[in-house]
Amino acid sequence: MAIQAKGRLNEGSMKLMEEAGIDLIIGRRNLVSPAKNFPLEILYLRDDDIPQTVAYGAADVGIVGENEVLERKEQVNIAKRLGFSKCRLSLAVPQQTDYSGPAWFNGKKIATSYPSILNDWLQKHQVQAEIHVINGSVEISPGIGLADAIFDIVSSGSTLVSNRLKEVEVAVTSEAVLVANPTLSPAKQAILDEFIFRLESVQRAEGKKYILLNAPNEKIGEISSILPGMKSPTVMPLATEGWSSVHSVIAEDDFWENIGKLKRAGAEGILVIPIEKMIF
Repeated sequence: MAIQAKGRLNEGSMKLMEEAGIDLIIGRRNLVSPAKNFPLEILYLRDDDIPQTVAYGAADVGIVGENEVLERKEQVNIAKRLGFSKCRLSLAVPQQTDYSGPAWFNGKKIATSYPSILNDWLQKHQVQAEIHVINGSVEISPGIGLADAIFDIVSSGSTLVSNRLKEVEVAVTSEAVLVANPTLSPAKQAILDEFIFRLESVQRAEGKKYILLNAPNEKIGEISSILPGMKSPTVMPLATEGWSSVHSVIAEDDFWENIGKLKRAGAEGILVIPIEKMIF
């Protein structure tokens, strides 16, 4: 598996390995990290080299930003979207610009590190513009007179603001993706399937809490309607006659609203526990 050698994608990828229970042997200057407990080796590469490395079979799979997959146009399959390192590729112009729409870019010079994606967007909107390819510090180009606008990755937008630019068009959105060589052997595909199974078990647990509570038996119907769980809540009798323990899963976003409803319905002794993994 090829992953980015450093940066946010590296941090997210390594966290993913840990959550999936994969124990890597990491040296100080290693370019390859084998796993102790899973048939996997990690190759550390530049992010823009990963699509080609996977497409040519030097790595079987890789974790990379979708923007690099779109830019390089290599023959790889997106096996799974991973939900981290989200960003967008956008066009930005100087803040004082009176922007009127895509036609504004006709005849303009646009600085970017992603000429292929930008060219696709220009063709889609029938815009004739000059693409000026720059590797790094794209956002300073308008300020030093090198370009009229830029096309670059945007996350929070703070870099644009600090360079007196404003975002005017979003061409594509991106996130970290797991890509695979299209010609994996059955044995390697089985390893990939197991890896994805582990990732999905971790992702299902995100934003979920396991909740236990005690309730009078006559209130279980009302409480169960508040806590539907994955299928239905688990109800177990307590030693105290007329009472039961109710177990379920609750979304963190709905947590406080539902806790209030549960208390009003007669729930007592509410216990909330983090969930590490959910396996179906």
